[in-house]
Amino acid sequence: MTQEAAIRIAVVGHTNAGKTSLLRTLTRRVNFGEVSQRPGTTRHVESADLDVDGTTAVRFFDTPGLEDAVALREHLAGFDAGATPPERIRQFLQGPEAHGVFEQEAKVLRTMLDIDAAFLVIDVREPVLPKFRDEIELLNACARPVLPVLNFVRDAASREPAWKELLSAYGLHVQVRFDAAAPFVGAERDLYNDLATLLRERRDQLRGVADFLDAEAAERRRSACTRIAGLLVDAAAIRRTVSAAEFADTARRETLVAALRKTVFDKAQRCTDDLLALYGFRQGDADEAPLQAIEGRWTLDFFSPEAMKDAGLRLGKGAVIGAAVGVVADLAVAGISLGAGAALGGAIGGAVSQGWGPLGRKLANKLRDVHEVTVEDGVLFTLVAWQLKLTQALEQRGHAATQRISAQASEMPEDGDAPTRAAAAAATAVRGAQPARNHPEWEQSGIATRSFWRPSPQRETLVADLSRTLLPAFEP
Repeated sequence: MTQEAAIRIAVVGHTNAGKTSLLRTLTRRVNFGEVSQRPGTTRHVESADLDVDGTTAVRFFDTPGLEDAVALREHLAGFDAGATPPERIRQFLQGPEAHGVFEQEAKVLRTMLDIDAAFLVIDVREPVLPKFRDEIELLNACARPVLPVLNFVRDAASREPAWKELLSAYGLHVQVRFDAAAPFVGAERDLYNDLATLLRERRDQLRGVADFLDAEAAERRRSACTRIAGLLVDAAAIRRTVSAAEFADTARRETLVAALRKTVFDKAQRCTDDLLALYGFRQGDADEAPLQAIEGRWTLDFFSPEAMKDAGLRLGKGAVIGAAVGVVADLAVAGISLGAGAALGGAIGGAVSQGWGPLGRKLANKLRDVHEVTVEDGVLFTLVAWQLKLTQALEQRGHAATQRISAQASEMPEDGDAPTRAAAAAATAVRGAQPARNHPEWEQSGIATRSFWRPSPQRETLVADLSRTLLPAFEP
C-alpha cells in the first residue's frame, strides 16, 4: 500500500490573530516562528510538519497576516469579469503588484492555491469590521475548503456570536473553538474531525491523526506521572547520617540542613524542567509563557509554611502541612525514648523524625550516638502536589498564554472538605513511597553522576506502581 501524501494546511488570518501560536500548540514546537504582540511578526511563509508514527501526516504553512484586503479586493475588481475567482487570483499573482504593494497578500494567496485546506484563525476579541469581510472573500476566491478557528474565545472581550454570524453569512458554517492561550480538552480532536467534514476524501487519514494525538497525550501524561513518581522515590530515599556531636552543634546542623534543602530543591527543579520539556515548553521561556514554576522556581520554598499555605496545599483532612513545619517531635518506640528533637528551621526531620528505617537500625544508631536526617512526609506531599499541579496546568497551556498559572484551579480542600483527586493521589503516593526510606541507595545523586547511575529493578517497580497511583489525579 502506498503511503498517503501529507495533508497540506495553510494557517491564514489577519495580523496578530494567533496563527503562529496555534501552530506551536498543534505541533508542540515551541521554537517555531516568532510570537509577539507586534503587528506583522510573520513576514514569510514557513512550514511545520506533524508526524504520525514517524511519517509526516500534516504539513502546516504559517502565512503572513493579510494587511490590506480592502485595497486588493478593489484591485481584483478590474480583472476579467468573465473569469472565475481562482482565475482572477492567478492573474493577479502574475502581475507586478504581487511583488510590490500587495506582496504580503500575494504570499498568502499563492499558498492558498497549493494546499488542501486552510485554517482561518480569528481573534474573536476584534470587532467585526468591513476589512474582515474582504479577507474572507479573498480566501473563498481561492476555492479551497476553509475552516474558521475561533481564537481567544475565553476572553471577556470576546465577540464570538457576531463572528459566527459573519462566517455563516459567507458559507463558513463549520467552525471550531480553539483558544491558543488555553486549549480546551479535546480541542485538537474537534479540529481534525471538523476538518474531515470538509475533506471527505481524507477523512480516514484525519481520524488517524486525531487517534494518534489522543494516544500521544495519554502517553505524555503517563510519562509525567512516572517522572513525578521518580522524584518522590528519590526524595524519600534521602538519608544523611551525622554524629550526635555534629547534630548538637548549631552551625554544623544548619550547614547539614542547608545542604539537604538544596539537594531536594535541585531534584524538584530537575523534575519541573523535565515536565516543561515533555509538554513542549522551554526552560526559562518566561517572556512568552511566564509559568509560575519557571519564573519563581529558585525562590519557591517547599519548606516554607507560607509557601505551602499560598499554594493551597493541604494534607489529610484539611491539616495544613505548614503548621507542623520546623519542629521535630519526640518519638517513643516500645517505651524507649529515642531522644528529644530540635527545630531545624524547615520540614526536615532529624534523628527522631518520621521515616526511619527498621527499629534495629534506629536503636543501633542511638547507641552509637548517630543521627539520621531524612525528608518528612509533609515535604514529600508538597513536592508531589506541586508537580501534579504544574502538569495539570501544562495540559491546558497554549503558547499564546501570557498570564501566570493560577493557583486557584488546583487548590486543595479547606478543612472538612473532601480531598480533590490530585490531593488524594498525592497522599496515596506518599504513603506508597515509604519502602524507599529503607533504601538510601535508591537516591539518584547529583547531576554529574546521572548518566552513570542505574536504578535497581525494585526501585523501578516502586516507581511504576506510584506512577499508576498518580494517574487518577487527572481524571475529570
